[in-house]
Amino acid sequence: MNKAQLTELVRQNLGGSATKKAADYALAAVLDSIAEGIEKDGKVQILGFGTFLVKTRAARTGRNPKTGEPMTIPASTMVSFKASSSLKD
Repeated sequence: MNKAQLTELVRQNLGGSATKKAADYALAAVLDSIAEGIEKDGKVQILGFGTFLVKTRAARTGRNPKTGEPMTIPASTMVSFKASSSLKD
């Protein structure tokens, strides 16, 4: 599912009188709020859905795919998602 399909699904769930623009605005507001919460607290937990977490990857050694030479991959941060047990079911 892509963003346009998700927006359409949100529009349908809001009811027959909801416009595509209103659904797109609602979806953008939710996604922006999640991003803001991750930046602020490093964690956003939505009961019954899951948890978005900031994780740090340590620096590691890898290989250049073209040459095969060893190279250092720098440390980085990433956002991960852990689904709740009710979502998994």
